[in-house]
Amino acid sequence: MSKLPQLQPYDEHNQILESHVHPKDWQNPTPSGRYNLVVIGGGTAGLVSAMGAAGLGAKVALIERDLLGGDCLNVGCVPSKALLSVGSFVRSLRRSDLLGVRLSGKPEIKFPEVMARLRKLRAEISPHDSAERFRAAGVDVFMGHGQFVSANAVKVGETTLRFSKAVITSGARAAKLDIDGSDDTDILTNETIFSLTALPQRMVVIGGGPIGCELAQVFAQLGSHVIQLERSERLLPREEEAASAVIHASLQGDGVQICTSTQIIGLSQNGNNKTVSVKDAHGVRKIDCDAVLSAVGRTPNVTGMGLETAGIQYDPKLGITVNDKLQTTNHHVYAAGDVASRYQFTHAADFMARAVLQNALFLGRQKVSNLLIPWATYTSPEVAHVGLYPHEAESQNIPTDCYEVRFSEVDRSILESETEGFVRVIVPRGKDTILGATIVSPHAGDLISEITVAMKNGIGLKGIASTIHPYPTHAEALRKLGDQFNRTRLTPRVAGLMRQWLKYRR
Repeated sequence: MSKLPQLQPYDEHNQILESHVHPKDWQNPTPSGRYNLVVIGGGTAGLVSAMGAAGLGAKVALIERDLLGGDCLNVGCVPSKALLSVGSFVRSLRRSDLLGVRLSGKPEIKFPEVMARLRKLRAEISPHDSAERFRAAGVDVFMGHGQFVSANAVKVGETTLRFSKAVITSGARAAKLDIDGSDDTDILTNETIFSLTALPQRMVVIGGGPIGCELAQVFAQLGSHVIQLERSERLLPREEEAASAVIHASLQGDGVQICTSTQIIGLSQNGNNKTVSVKDAHGVRKIDCDAVLSAVGRTPNVTGMGLETAGIQYDPKLGITVNDKLQTTNHHVYAAGDVASRYQFTHAADFMARAVLQNALFLGRQKVSNLLIPWATYTSPEVAHVGLYPHEAESQNIPTDCYEVRFSEVDRSILESETEGFVRVIVPRGKDTILGATIVSPHAGDLISEITVAMKNGIGLKGIASTIHPYPTHAEALRKLGDQFNRTRLTPRVAGLMRQWLKYRR
């Protein structure tokens, strides 16, 4: 039986996963000489750093105390999207009448089989992050807790690793719910919820951010009675208000009972029954449930690593202090990923690690501020964003124009009866340079990449409009944005000149 909470139940799938990302019989190597790079943490940023450095010929050590693959493989992107795919399929079945398809009875959801599928797929993906793969690539893999013992040395167990450069990629964990009674109540987080084998009949989700919205929706789709509590005035408070409104309506449509502007004031447990005490505009009330999921943010993993010994500054809530080249206050040590960035996404960690490789090993000047980082929340529909929000442009005194296409105007969306949502971009007033974009659509996570490529390569709305898109596709919405911009160039004066020209050419 594994002692790791992420590997429960300890079935054949989790045993396969463990054999790849935390082998029981793993023997740490004996270091010989100084390492070019020591990587502390085997999540996305750590794996990219280690594999990339080894591929360039560096002598590399990788340290991981828990599971290689980090949150993304084990308790984040991979298991959550496996679960969300099931919820999305159930959602499509429930709208079959809209498509003229009659299904006899309600779909029978076998939750234990849904979760077994999740564990199976996670195990099938895990060889990519396995200890053996990295050893075969020339990386010295150390399973254990890494702790700085000097400015240029780390200890793992009784073994000391000396380095020329190091990168801290220790990631983050679910933030602790600091509420009266929380220590005496069984609370789920993203680190434990994927170990469930029985569907909670009544679930309270605390938090209205991306993780809270994704999991509240999918458990409602699978049959739980879900109440979602958010202290802000709306769900996804970081996103544009119009995007939040679409997601609010969608979650409600799937059965989620949403309570915004709500404060959690207490938790208690009696047997398997949990009670959440809340306060809102109507007063104080209690909610009974079978499961409480906390999705109130992330806390960087910075404690117990000997950072003080190495002269590395950090904030317990904000993470490790780095400059624009991801260098810590110890110039031998860098940091990347969730432990050193507000962009806590797998793809952001990947590209930060690439910047570290250039800066740490080859005297590079890659700046993290130059990274253009899109992101997506994988609700149904999805919400994706890149660049500036309108309020950010306003705070920077940038006058803007806004262009918007609703998917109710896009033929492919109409044909699939998925017309909720929109794509919206902001540009400097009178110009076509894209400053930022928000997309709300079942395919937003894919569509945002075209906008990101355009922004990264200086392609404006005119360039998108002049690019042929296959018809009919959802991406036609992006081309329509360009058409909108082009129509603004047809001023009365230009229109008059064109009429005169055409009259002359008769």
